[in-house]
Amino acid sequence: MEGLPFLPGNTFKDPTQQKYHVSQTLGYKNGYCTTKRPTLAVGGRSLHYNQLSAKELDHLANYNPTLTYGQARQAPPEDFIPAHVAWDKKVLKFDAYFKQTVHESPNEHYRVRHVVFYYYLEDDSIAVMEPQVDNSGMPQGPMIKRQRLPKNDRGDNWHWKDLNVGINVSFYGKVFRVISCDKFTSDFLESEGIIVNPPETAPADPYIENRRRVEALPTYKTKSAYDAKKQFLELDRRVLRFYAMWDERKHMFGENREFVIQYYLADDTLEVLEVRKPNNGRDPFPLLVRRQRVPRDRNAYPSSFPIVAMELTQEEVKEYITPKDLMVGKTVDIYARRFLIYDCDNFTKAFYYQHFGITDFRPVDVAEKVEEVPRMEIPPYNNYGTLEDSLQSCLSFTPKPPKRDVVKAMENNLKVLRFEAVLDSMKPEDAGRRFIISFRLADDMLTVYEPPVRNSGIMGGKFLQATQPCKPGSTPENPDYYGPQDFYKGAMVEIFGHRFIITNADAFVVEFMEKNAHQFPPATIQSLKETVSRPLTREDKERDKYVRVQRTPGDLQQLVGQVKAQLKKVAIIDKPRVDEMFLRYDRERSGYLSADNFRDICRRLQLPVDDDVLHALIRECTDDPQGRIGLEDFRRFLET
Repeated sequence: MEGLPFLPGNTFKDPTQQKYHVSQTLGYKNGYCTTKRPTLAVGGRSLHYNQLSAKELDHLANYNPTLTYGQARQAPPEDFIPAHVAWDKKVLKFDAYFKQTVHESPNEHYRVRHVVFYYYLEDDSIAVMEPQVDNSGMPQGPMIKRQRLPKNDRGDNWHWKDLNVGINVSFYGKVFRVISCDKFTSDFLESEGIIVNPPETAPADPYIENRRRVEALPTYKTKSAYDAKKQFLELDRRVLRFYAMWDERKHMFGENREFVIQYYLADDTLEVLEVRKPNNGRDPFPLLVRRQRVPRDRNAYPSSFPIVAMELTQEEVKEYITPKDLMVGKTVDIYARRFLIYDCDNFTKAFYYQHFGITDFRPVDVAEKVEEVPRMEIPPYNNYGTLEDSLQSCLSFTPKPPKRDVVKAMENNLKVLRFEAVLDSMKPEDAGRRFIISFRLADDMLTVYEPPVRNSGIMGGKFLQATQPCKPGSTPENPDYYGPQDFYKGAMVEIFGHRFIITNADAFVVEFMEKNAHQFPPATIQSLKETVSRPLTREDKERDKYVRVQRTPGDLQQLVGQVKAQLKKVAIIDKPRVDEMFLRYDRERSGYLSADNFRDICRRLQLPVDDDVLHALIRECTDDPQGRIGLEDFRRFLET
């Protein structure tokens, strides 16, 4: 069995084997654990192995495979890694501080300023940063920018081997004390064989500690007795208010002046305020006596006190004014001024009733009899000029013209209401005299014109120039002028003693009254409407027949060009009001102007336009078949 090869099927298990122990491969020599080669196999069987002889061991020791097989192939060299790649983004961080001497402040002698060192391994550069501290008053941030820092005069630079915790380092003459570092820095230095010193603590800054101690919220325990703080908490915002008078009429130009004394219960202080009156001739000072504790007797101080050089303090003043000294009817002396208290408010009355039991608070009568100021009397109207012009000479030394209603004048420009009237007179020579009364809506002026009649013996023409007469019975203080509503058929208008009776009116008057029906009584409109709309007689037709103009070829185009040129001049002079003009005549807010609206614009600008000229202008403005003019067409017509 022993000579058979060690192949599957040629090995057999010994059925009599009962021990399966494994030989021990550990041994102890001089107290140390050592290994030893086992001599027995599993179960205690002998282990066969080849033991080399001394000759074979010498041969193996001197065996050189190069002499037998030739030179072996050389292994390729390892890849070169530069320092800026190997040490990229690997930075050592140290915490340090330095002391800065302070010469110009009596509160501190030195400051402790904390900094951070960053050592960059890739190029051995160092950056010194100072963290930001709130309200420090010093520029902080980068103290030394990233660079290689010189170590000595021989040209050596600081290296990471020179840095450790608990040492002093000098950068550009400033000494820093390193107190700690982060974990990465500690692990790196220890891996390089440097023993890192234990961290230290930075000394406290005396000034910062003093500020923290001062800014800390103090805690107090309120005393059981009544003290100033308890008085403030209980009586804050509770003020006694007294009304007093200071009588200084015994002095030259003196008078009886009113003041308000306010006593603050929270700290037993008072202030004196002057009651301001308009046109009293004094500067508006806010306070006469500022809020303070006022001594009861300011002259009660020791005779040895140097009052010339020093002010009174609590050591010299023993008694101050209290609520017992301030009551209605008493006179209190405040810095050599005697104030008579004549009244107080309701809170003050309630306070004195609760604490002193006083119920009599009758005010003292201090009212003075004031002479009545003479009123300005307006003299009677002397019939020279208008009433407003005469009144201006009574109101100021330099008479000014009365103000006009500019908006009314612009809206009613060139609008005149014409009425026909007869003179109501008992004289036989005045019978049959006809007058034309023109009422201008722009300024409510009246003009009376008498048409001349041949062989009547009376010179016609202007009977009364433009004026604004008052109605009979009106006064200069409250004048009552004639208005459009006072003119109707049968109305009597008295102007400077002459009485006129209205008999007829223009068609424009009826048209204006119908458009503004809310301003006129219906009876007035109806009376004039019946008079104006009566059928014309043969004489009226012969007198008022229409005049037809015979135009030659080219006249129409010339007239249209002249009217258009005048409208363009108005648009250039008053360009911002083009839209306002459009909206003023577009009363219905339809967005269009009709032919009548366009005719009103021309009349307002004093441009007499016939129907054929008007239609020609509208055809140039718009292509609308109904003759409506839009806002854009209106702008283009006036601006182009």
